[in-house]
Amino acid sequence: MGAAGLRLPVPPCAGLGILFLMSSEILSRVQSSRDAGDSDEAIVRRVQEGETELYEVLVRRYNRRVYRVARAVLRDDAGVEDVMQEAYLRAFTALPRFQGRAQFSTWLTRIVINCALAHRRRQSRRAEIDLESVPEPAARGGTGDHGGDAGLSAEELGILQKQVGRLIEKTLESLPPSYRTVFVLREMEEMSISETAACLGISPVNARVRLHRARKLMKEGLRRQMPDIGLYAFLGERCDTLTARVMTQVNQIAQRQAFPSLSAP
Repeated sequence: MGAAGLRLPVPPCAGLGILFLMSSEILSRVQSSRDAGDSDEAIVRRVQEGETELYEVLVRRYNRRVYRVARAVLRDDAGVEDVMQEAYLRAFTALPRFQGRAQFSTWLTRIVINCALAHRRRQSRRAEIDLESVPEPAARGGTGDHGGDAGLSAEELGILQKQVGRLIEKTLESLPPSYRTVFVLREMEEMSISETAACLGISPVNARVRLHRARKLMKEGLRRQMPDIGLYAFLGERCDTLTARVMTQVNQIAQRQAFPSLSAP
């Protein structure tokens, strides 16, 4: 019998072994891209060329920003993860048409803002509430003298920091959406004025005006410099869970649409 007709016995576990090797190779690619600190442009091009598993690197890289931007538009946590997932999937399906005229981060942020605004409009129609209104400030009660707090234990200090963090978030959420979103992009995500303006579709002058007003409105709640206490944090298991959900759907889209068919020029 010729070599072409020779059929070798395949051990029952061979299929699992092949799957294991493929999975290991995919994980190795993702990990190497993380470790090498590849640029957004390099990763986008590799995804466009067929390495769709590397989209996870971009999802993890921008989870915090995407969460903060969506949270800023929606004002509270309800629906934020739905908006994040929708934005990531829209970005993935549009990636073959992405040509790098804008930075990937700016392009993605704009998609997040559009998804969040659409979500807010849907919620507004359903609940018939005015999401532009500013809530009543909480009454300031007399809680006694805290002059002896210099001796706080580590546990007490942690509790106090969380309380301060919630106070700052509440102050931020009381801003009108147009000011809150500018504040998050510029002050928390440290975008430039021009990039902030591009994400919001406004002029740099308008962005500066909104930022000035946002800072003025925040001043009362931020009278002294505060340490980084994890405002609008999106970490750990929550980050992993969302990333896994997004990548599951990304893989389904890639298989269904034979993505990608074209690479960016």
